[in-house]
Amino acid sequence: MADLDLRPLSLGEILDRTFTLYRNNFLLFVGITAIPQLLVLGMHLVQIFVVGTGKLKNVSAALMVIGGILAVVGVVVYLVAYLFSQGGAVYAVSELYLGRTTTIGGSLRRMRGQAANLFGVSMLNGLAIVVGLILLVIPGIYVACRLITCIPAALLEDLGARESLERSFALTKGFAGRSFVIYLLYVALLYAAILLFVFPFGIAVGLSARNPEMVRIWMAASQVGSFFATVLITPVFTIAAAVFYYDLRVRKEAFDLQFMMNPGGNIAPATASGMPSLLS
Repeated sequence: MADLDLRPLSLGEILDRTFTLYRNNFLLFVGITAIPQLLVLGMHLVQIFVVGTGKLKNVSAALMVIGGILAVVGVVVYLVAYLFSQGGAVYAVSELYLGRTTTIGGSLRRMRGQAANLFGVSMLNGLAIVVGLILLVIPGIYVACRLITCIPAALLEDLGARESLERSFALTKGFAGRSFVIYLLYVALLYAAILLFVFPFGIAVGLSARNPEMVRIWMAASQVGSFFATVLITPVFTIAAAVFYYDLRVRKEAFDLQFMMNPGGNIAPATASGMPSLLS
């Protein structure tokens, strides 16, 4: 943002800043998300055209082994792409929100050395949400809302997995409703994108069931559509979570005053002691 405006925001202002940042830096955020996701798209296309779509009895043992290896590699590629796209976007939002400039390469390079820690944060976050979902769904939704800022906290304050979750739980106390609206908006946009970019090709796959070659083509087109849906919609959630993180810092810790006094310094809180435990 050209004009630095750090102050407590309403929910509407948080969403407005999210879309303003995205609109004004569209190529930046799409590029940060697209470059890692291209690896995922490439893996999916290889799986479709190498393994094929024939019935199991028509697939040779060698092809089955290749398919299994590709599946494992695909999971690894997906995790790497997710971590770099999320982390790179958070760093980009931080720079822009604090009145600085950044680039696609600069944002992604800042993820070097951070991937392992962010993997731990994401896994612990997912585990906490899954446990909550097992407890009759609503607790899982509540936990997800309270942990929405754990990735920005981990990256921007250099926190470990457990510390970042505890930090997010402390920051979002009393503001879970805002997190819920952000999630709701993201899910609505994502489903709309899936209906637009993926669903038509899924129908085409069903209609071409008797033609294996056309099935492969439509499945590939579906993966390309999924790529576009992911690249276009994922930044909305990441930007909103990072803006929300800064809003909570301003609201609860007078971060705006801290930053004005030390604009080039560390953005971590002055004291990290006394953070409530996630289990307390």
